[in-house]
Amino acid sequence: MPNFKRVLEKRPEYRKLITAPDGHIYAFPWIEELGSGKESIHSVDCFPWINVEWLKKLGLKMPKTTEELKKVLIAFKTQDPNGNGKADEIPMSFIINHGAEDPAFLFGSFGLGDNWDHTVVTNDGKVVFTAAQEGYKEAIKYLSELYKEGLIDEEAFEQDFNTYVAKGKAGRYGLYFTWDKANITGMNDKYDLMPPLAGPTGEINVTRTNGMGLDRGRMVITSANKNLELTAKWIDQLYEPSQSVQNNWGTYGDTKQQNIFELDKKTGMLKHLPLNGTAPVELREKTSVGGPLAILDEYYGKVTTMPDDAAWRLDLMKKVMVPHMKADNIYPKVFFSLDELKELSKIETDLFSYVNRKRAEWIKNGKVEEEWPEYLAELKRLGLNRWLEIKQSGYDRFYK
Repeated sequence: MPNFKRVLEKRPEYRKLITAPDGHIYAFPWIEELGSGKESIHSVDCFPWINVEWLKKLGLKMPKTTEELKKVLIAFKTQDPNGNGKADEIPMSFIINHGAEDPAFLFGSFGLGDNWDHTVVTNDGKVVFTAAQEGYKEAIKYLSELYKEGLIDEEAFEQDFNTYVAKGKAGRYGLYFTWDKANITGMNDKYDLMPPLAGPTGEINVTRTNGMGLDRGRMVITSANKNLELTAKWIDQLYEPSQSVQNNWGTYGDTKQQNIFELDKKTGMLKHLPLNGTAPVELREKTSVGGPLAILDEYYGKVTTMPDDAAWRLDLMKKVMVPHMKADNIYPKVFFSLDELKELSKIETDLFSYVNRKRAEWIKNGKVEEEWPEYLAELKRLGLNRWLEIKQSGYDRFYK
């Protein structure tokens, strides 16, 4: 498989990431590079987008602290920034426990922060469960204060993505969270990225996201396959650079659907066409094949151009987010043993369900302080200590 082999030769770290503890590779990965380290586009999935048109109309500055944000949201609620004479503005919205649409970004103002898997690694290599930290509790208390003031969308705890988008397109949000504003409110100047905020103690921290940019199991060849050689050749072709590019985004010269690229016949490079107002996520859902592929950083400018939306987000990441990322490392894609996976899965089923349920409950009922000791005891009963042991062991093994 020459194409796949070349990818692993150029990036030997991926061989390590997709190789099982017994030394075998059992599945073909999806790899997407867009920057590296802290400057990777995958470093932070949750970006906060604030209505700068409303800020300007009300004579307000971009908030720099959590307290300033609270005052801004109160103004959004009470001063009719959309000018229609109705109290129909939604100061802040999100989709609780929903990846990039969750308000996890705000937790960084209170300590280590939070992310989708509640896992961070300190700079001395200690694996930490964010949802058991004092800073996490303080962040919940802050969000509960906002909810009590009527500053949080009542539907934030139950709405689906389509509902979230519909209200965004109607311009009702003062502040919301997602990967790219174009997917919710459109690529316009009405909303801008809100920088990370200083918390009550002056803390500013951007918590990094784990596990993005690589999926080690996009395709397998089963033992029932009667054409192993032919199947392997076909899969290998998916790792040919120009084919990977098309599988990841879309194609060119297609008369039946929207094209993503135009082919520069002189250079042979696939150039991204303008989005023309189409939300990137909507277009990609229509045109992306996905599956096993590899997009390496050196392909940009040679095999294809970088998408405009990705280049823009990378620039924001570098200028706004990276300076405040305190963690040098994320939790890597550790390849656990089958026994470890079974144990982790058993623990996480109840542990994560409990954490995410209490997260939503506390924001609404404000009881995090009084219920915190009982909560920590329940985390312990659900296997948190053993979960940390397995995760720490996997991390140490990965980097030894």
